[in-house]
Amino acid sequence: MSAGRWLGIVGIGEDGVDGLSPLARRMIEAAGAVFGGRRHLALAAPLVKGEAVEWPSPFTIEPLLARRGRPTVVLASGDPFFHGVGNVIARHVAPGEYTALPAPSAFSLAASRLGWPLAEVTALSLHGRPIDLLRPHLFPGARILALTSDAAAPAAIATLLASGGFGASQITLLEAMGGPDERIRSSAAASFAMEAINPLNTLAIAVEAEPGARILPRAAGLDDSLFETDGQITKREIRALTLSALAPRPGEWLVDIGAGSGSVAIEWMLADRRCRATAVEPRTDRAARIRANAAAFGVPGLDVVEGAAPEALAAIESADAVFVGGGLSRPGVLAAALALVRPGGRLVANAVTLETERVLLSAHNEHGGRLIRIAIDRAAPLAGMTGWEPARPVLQWSWAKP
Repeated sequence: MSAGRWLGIVGIGEDGVDGLSPLARRMIEAAGAVFGGRRHLALAAPLVKGEAVEWPSPFTIEPLLARRGRPTVVLASGDPFFHGVGNVIARHVAPGEYTALPAPSAFSLAASRLGWPLAEVTALSLHGRPIDLLRPHLFPGARILALTSDAAAPAAIATLLASGGFGASQITLLEAMGGPDERIRSSAAASFAMEAINPLNTLAIAVEAEPGARILPRAAGLDDSLFETDGQITKREIRALTLSALAPRPGEWLVDIGAGSGSVAIEWMLADRRCRATAVEPRTDRAARIRANAAAFGVPGLDVVEGAAPEALAAIESADAVFVGGGLSRPGVLAAALALVRPGGRLVANAVTLETERVLLSAHNEHGGRLIRIAIDRAAPLAGMTGWEPARPVLQWSWAKP
């Protein structure tokens, strides 16, 4: 290894040492310690001269960091920086300290086997993650490559597809790619019955939708009927305007106070896969409903805090955006929400009663911001004909923290 670069991060495939470059071979042979999973260490065993160190469980890189400055190699599957251990290491080790030699990722191998253009494919890691993460990516014509956790995952994913109206989708199971045990099999999701599945597998999904399939639109203001609710929900049109005012940006975090059905927090997370959200809800039944909705919309990472504001906000860190959809009538809620917004962040609050309108009018008078009044009329049957049925008007206050 070159001066200052004590660490080698080497991608290895199922073809083992045969697929390694001469440089990768030399790095492994010269290392005083080689870290990796049991499978990786077995694949590279002919080259390992130093100590073979299997990653501890639960996983930590502390043993690796303890060797800083001494020649060391980490083995990883394929490309270590594509859903791999390289991303974890890079948080603690500067690029000038390591040499990375990636191998083809499972996504690259799968795309090459199927002739799929990788740039047009959705690549997901479901390894150790909920398979519900698939849901936002299911639409007719979509092509998805997904890393899985184990031999049971393909059948579970097939069931998820079939139950959502995507049973006609073609699943291709690619096992142990690049090695002597490589195998490729295909089946429709609805009739999936493969057995003796290798735990090291990747799924390729060519999505086909049946009539009535649960396809999630990408615009803000999803239909209310898509949510499980007891009626406590920010209605579709109001939600669209609320999300417009909240203005989600990639990587930002929202706190949704009085979340009800979780619709605003869920749509915030759907805006970009890097968006995070915390839903604060005092009722246990509604908190459970929020979690169910989050799973059904493919954002199972939505954090749900059971408790009433302002007390429940005490343990929450400052956020990029805060929405107050309920609880404005409780003393101290708006003040706590304002304090929760980090500098440069946004707050949006909706009021539907005269009492909560007064709270927002007072806040606008003190802090400025923007006030709008939203009135929605919907066509409804009236005496054998059709008339306009007005919804309760909503006063919305939006404010950006200096």
